[in-house]
Amino acid sequence: MPASAFSHVCHWVFDLDHTLYPPSARLFDQIEVRMTAYVMRALGIDRDEADHLRDHYWRSHGTTLAGLMQVHGIDPTPYLEDVHDIDFSVLTPDPALRAAIADLPGHKIVFTNGSAPYAEKVLSARGLGGLFDGIFGVEHADYHPKPAARAFATIFGLAGVDPARAAMFEDDPRNLAVPHALGMRTVHVAAQPEHAPHIQHHTNDLPHFLRSLRAARHR
Repeated sequence: MPASAFSHVCHWVFDLDHTLYPPSARLFDQIEVRMTAYVMRALGIDRDEADHLRDHYWRSHGTTLAGLMQVHGIDPTPYLEDVHDIDFSVLTPDPALRAAIADLPGHKIVFTNGSAPYAEKVLSARGLGGLFDGIFGVEHADYHPKPAARAFATIFGLAGVDPARAAMFEDDPRNLAVPHALGMRTVHVAAQPEHAPHIQHHTNDLPHFLRSLRAARHR
């Protein structure tokens, strides 16, 4: 991994789900159950149709919520409160990740398609509370989710992120296309690499990846 590729970076942007905690925590299993139940109640449809719409809107609109808002006029606030009412005890603190992020020079933010209150609960359970300069949820992007360019523009404007001096860490490859186009370093955080022009780096061990940047700076 060419650490020199990050020598200019002073803005560090992290996704939340499956980036700052591992997929093995299966947090989304809980969320998806609640999402399906909410869609069933809100639209008066059965479970199979609700599951289909949940997945379809995620693929076509970036998030299930975006599809529900655009197609059905769903109010996002009660939806986000409901689907994120889950058990966070399945998450465990990660001191190594905390130390690696804390050592990064410059400005660090979280940008999630979930809500900011949800992100804060996740970060607290992971022992990452108080570590970031800003925590931005989909509500801060006027409910436009990643991968929409307007979502990145809104959040980066609010956070003061300079893409030319920034890096983005994200588990969903779709959400790295706009950062790459803006001139950011892009890091795909996932068990398996996915090869695409907009993905510059891959890691299945975020603390190790970040520590390697520190080691290079201290040589």
